Amino acid sequence: MRDSGLQKALEAAGGVAALARGLGISQPSVSGWTRIPADRITSISNLTGLAREELRPDLFVAGAGEAHVTTVDEIDELRAAEYALLAVLLGRAPDADMLTRLRQMKGDATELGLARVALSDAASKTSETDVTREYFDLLIGVGRGELLPYASWYLTGFLQERPLARIRADLEKLGIERAGQRAEPEDHIAILCDVMAGLARGTFGDGAIATQQAFFEAHLKPWALRFFTDLETTKRAGFYRAVGLYGRLFFELESEAFALPHEAAA
Repeated sequence: MRDSGLQKALEAAGGVAALARGLGISQPSVSGWTRIPADRITSISNLTGLAREELRPDLFVAGAGEAHVTTVDEIDELRAAEYALLAVLLGRAPDADMLTRLRQMKGDATELGLARVALSDAASKTSETDVTREYFDLLIGVGRGELLPYASWYLTGFLQERPLARIRADLEKLGIERAGQRAEPEDHIAILCDVMAGLARGTFGDGAIATQQAFFEAHLKPWALRFFTDLETTKRAGFYRAVGLYGRLFFELESEAFALPHEAAA
């Protein structure tokens, strides 16, 4: 789901294709954004005439000059970035630009850090053509993919069931609307990761940890770990095996963090 700043930029520029041309990047790169990357804010502001605080109100406030002003906790911003990465990788096959960025990712000695290294290594071993085919086979398919990344499927064995209705009700309470003509139902794992990124940043809702926890425990905790485990262990996965590992470890950490008292998890 696109945030309001990105939507304003697209409208001002004349659409995805026009914005991509103006920036000198590929159209799929812009299509994959859910918000404007920090390193593109100045260029897009110059291109569209929109103020930076309109494009990224989470980073800039009116009259702040060059100062980046944000009330988002650093840890929450890092968490949001993890969710956003998973949303992009699970929402569509990575293009050449995304694969290049993944190949440059660094890790550390933690389990999640090592999973980042594995993801970077997997990106180095695939191509845009191969990963597009893999994504199609695993998550789209002819008729259906090997895996169905929907809450309804994992919780009921059917598509577009009550879990989807409950998600839609909570999205409405949070004031979140579908972006454009997006075809996927809102219980798709990529959309739910996108929502969690927005909740962590405070783009959606009030930014409170309790709000994030409520959404996570209602709509992701009951099934997402099973999905990531399936993705990690399916024999047909190559690049996406690393995505499954990365997602599983991150969601395990999130589950553990939300189990702590709110003061400790904040």
